[in-house]
Amino acid sequence: MNAVNFASVNRKTILYSIIILIFAVFSVRLFQMQIINHEAYDEKSAGNSIKPIEQIPLRGVFYDRNMNVLVDNIPAYTLRITPADYDTSLNKVLDKVLGVNSGYVASILKRNQIYSKYIPIRIRRGIDFSVVSWLEENSEFLPGVDYIVEMQRGYPYGVMGSHLFGYTKEISSQQLEKEKDYYRPGDYVGHNGIEKQYEKDLRGEKGFHYVLVDSRRREIGRYKDGANDKESIKGRDLVLSIDGDVQKVAEEELRGKRGAVVAIEPSTGEILALVSAPEYDLNQFSYITSKDFLQELYSDPDKPLFNRATMSLKPPGSTFKVLAAIAALDLGLIDVNTTIYCGGGFTFGRFFKCHGSHGSVNVVHAIEKSCNTFFYNLIYKIGLEKWKEYAAKFGFNQKTGIDIGEEAAGFIPDESYYKKLYGDNWPRSIMASLGIGQGEVSVTPLQLAKYVALIANDGKSFAPHIVKGYLDNKTGEIVPFRFDEINLKIKKEVFDIVKQGMFLVVQGSGTATHLRNPDYHISGKTGTAQNPHGKDHAFFIGFAPSENPKIAVAVVVENVGFGGTHAAPIAKKMMDAYLLKDKLKNQKQKVEQPVIAGAQIED
Repeated sequence: MNAVNFASVNRKTILYSIIILIFAVFSVRLFQMQIINHEAYDEKSAGNSIKPIEQIPLRGVFYDRNMNVLVDNIPAYTLRITPADYDTSLNKVLDKVLGVNSGYVASILKRNQIYSKYIPIRIRRGIDFSVVSWLEENSEFLPGVDYIVEMQRGYPYGVMGSHLFGYTKEISSQQLEKEKDYYRPGDYVGHNGIEKQYEKDLRGEKGFHYVLVDSRRREIGRYKDGANDKESIKGRDLVLSIDGDVQKVAEEELRGKRGAVVAIEPSTGEILALVSAPEYDLNQFSYITSKDFLQELYSDPDKPLFNRATMSLKPPGSTFKVLAAIAALDLGLIDVNTTIYCGGGFTFGRFFKCHGSHGSVNVVHAIEKSCNTFFYNLIYKIGLEKWKEYAAKFGFNQKTGIDIGEEAAGFIPDESYYKKLYGDNWPRSIMASLGIGQGEVSVTPLQLAKYVALIANDGKSFAPHIVKGYLDNKTGEIVPFRFDEINLKIKKEVFDIVKQGMFLVVQGSGTATHLRNPDYHISGKTGTAQNPHGKDHAFFIGFAPSENPKIAVAVVVENVGFGGTHAAPIAKKMMDAYLLKDKLKNQKQKVEQPVIAGAQIED
């Protein structure tokens, strides 16, 4: 068949029409892209050669209540690899330069291979200056390898605060998936303590600088001279309720022991100090935490990672007698003139021993002498359910809501608990032990501190908390956070009576008379909790000055014996640090006064 016979006229017309129509469509589309929408496509084209460089904001710092810096930021170098530009044959070289085990770099790259190859991966934080120098000298042979200056946490005031501040660590893949709008692989986030609870305040806002890159993604200049750059915004600086000096004293006094202390300002619920011992060194978490250090922490039988201040549960011993006194007085079951005879013990099914024969004592002297017999009797007058009701008023058997997260609720038994264990005829003799804070009742040191703070302030305070607020970057003023107000609605006369007993514990002939001092009055209550696994645990709760309480303290020291001997002196030193701050500093300055050679100063 030749070209003449290829088609009829109609057939040719249809074919030419289709060709013309296609040509017209392409022409219109070209006109639209080149003339009408050219700006949008220019922008899109430019975007393909623009590289955003993330600007990590400074993390907010922590001040104590006197504006001393407790936690700040210190510069540190971080080595990064951008997989898209990197040659994996360099892995062994970098392993050697970094002084890490063979395969370290490869393992990090493998772990992050699910993310875009254009996102830089942090390989190692806290590299020393010799590594930085080597990177500079050999940069032309290290495609995709660079370093940046980042900020790591520092602790300039000398306060450890390991269970208070917490630490930051590299974000997990699970958290990254949930919050990928803000975080990138390798970012550090608060892992526990204040660092975790206030992460969104502390982290600030990331910025971005835009640079132009060539086809090999090498930087060739700033995009639009930085006109589109967004600067990072520093995180909020937090003002804590902690008093750095009281915290230091508490940490020093608990060194080498197992236990916890919590100090609270009674009128505000602000925590002045919180220590769980043993502690651990937060500086070890500032850079790369070594496996040896972690293994040492995990295998330590004293469990330094465990927050005893908010998590450890123990019977509170005689410190709980004050609760029974408050319940009985408030319910009108006794008054200050009611006496109970103590002949050395109490019989209910079996004999319960007192540690003395106190004769007829009222509630004030029962607290002063810590008379077991009085409180064995008292809990039967109150009844188990009412006793539990008053424990709940003070926040036992529930979490306090402290703003560092991890916390245990404790346990206060009731009738249903014993019926479940023993049936309807459960042995009522069990209640006698509860009356003196023994048996199944278990509380945390933090709950005890809240309890004694409420007693000191006549049943009114706020939920215990550590962060007062944040500093406004523009005005420098503190913007306070709000916390729940507490009002137990218990008559003030009730608190007056029990506080009289707690006053005599120290100022009368009680179990902590060795705390007397010429500067201020202390009121308190000692406790010693039986421990079936070893020596008894020592307890002390107290507040000062007795007439106008400014500080309330709970101390628990494990496996050491009597509360008056081992716990009460720690509370006294913390109170000194808070109430006699200026006096102690003046004394210290006199001791540290420099001696000038050849000079003699006469009074």
